Amino acid sequence: MRATSVFNTLLDLDGVTVENVRFEADQVKVAVRLRRRRLLCPVQGCGYSTRARVDTRPEDSWWRSLDLGRWKTIVTSRLRRLDCPVHGVLVEQVPFARQRVRFTRDFEDLVAWCASKTDATAVTRLLRIAWPTVGVIVARVVADGLDPARLDGLREIGVDEISWKRHHHYLTVVVDHACGDVIWTGEGKDTKALDAFFAELGPQRSARLQAISLDMGKAYPKSVAKDGHAPQAMIAWDPFHVVKMGTEALNVVRREHWNALRAAAPPAVAHRFKGARWALLRNPEDLTDRQADALAAIRRSGGAVWRAYRLKEALRAIFAGDLPPDQVAPLLDRWGGWAQRSRLPAFVKLGRTIRAHRDGVLAAIRLGLSNGRVEGRNATIRLITRRAFGFHSAKAAAALVMLCCGPITLLLPHEK
Repeated sequence: MRATSVFNTLLDLDGVTVENVRFEADQVKVAVRLRRRRLLCPVQGCGYSTRARVDTRPEDSWWRSLDLGRWKTIVTSRLRRLDCPVHGVLVEQVPFARQRVRFTRDFEDLVAWCASKTDATAVTRLLRIAWPTVGVIVARVVADGLDPARLDGLREIGVDEISWKRHHHYLTVVVDHACGDVIWTGEGKDTKALDAFFAELGPQRSARLQAISLDMGKAYPKSVAKDGHAPQAMIAWDPFHVVKMGTEALNVVRREHWNALRAAAPPAVAHRFKGARWALLRNPEDLTDRQADALAAIRRSGGAVWRAYRLKEALRAIFAGDLPPDQVAPLLDRWGGWAQRSRLPAFVKLGRTIRAHRDGVLAAIRLGLSNGRVEGRNATIRLITRRAFGFHSAKAAAALVMLCCGPITLLLPHEK
């Protein structure tokens, strides 16, 4: 069997015939010829074709393909140029690679799959490409492979931010509550970031949104309320964040008490109270024996810390999920009155906050919405960003998040 016939079978590239094979120091060059006679515009979605050519390029074009053992495989071809009435004079499309890309689709799919499973350093060593190239390839694969209908039929979504890099670098993440997939990511965590999502969603699809679950930040609600976005959608304030704010208020009271003990009490007393931190912050059913003893001591001593603990636990019980929605509202109102009378500034402030967001909190309970799915995805995203340490652009990080958590099916070359 001739070498050209062998490489026709090995490469299995659509629409080409191998004409020549040449081995060099660390690579094998495979010259191919396109079988089709019509020239296609390379711009995605154009579809223009013609038999007329402007000229033939004087030099061969080349693409990196899947390796053969330790050998790099370079595919070369002499391409023609066409005059597209929309995009002008361009080099014709090849069926096995994207426009103006030096890698075949099979090679890029392999890079993207490896990037979703391991860190970028391992990918660069395994496939012998540059570090920034990994992020660029992932972005291209995601742009081509994302389900174009992922933004259709949205009714209930969750929005949250996630830190993808130190020093306050954030991504805005949008999740569809119906399926749990990440459907959109964008740079930043401000109003402008969510504006970009609604611009892509469009006014017609935005008008169909019924509910949006958020934490109690100020930026995202401003974007939701804009004309042409989703002012009709019910904002559901995430119950998890409400309980989290109760825990934070308890921690404020605890720190104030600890600082007072350090200033006035013997050092041993202050040190012993500092060790009781997790006895206060953890759920009662999760306490160790030592922490349970520490909590019992705080209960016997009473005071502001014990009152703050009771308020935190009462708030957590309201949102435990075992109460019917019609019982949550009166209990939440009673808790707010208790917080206002507690003489604990942190809980007085929290009571006012919950009162201001009461309708949204109750809507979350009534609709059964929370940012739990978003938070669950955030845990996965943190793992992804740590694993991909070294991606220096938000675009590359967002593309990797969509690759791992979005509605995209990535197949390896042998699975196609």
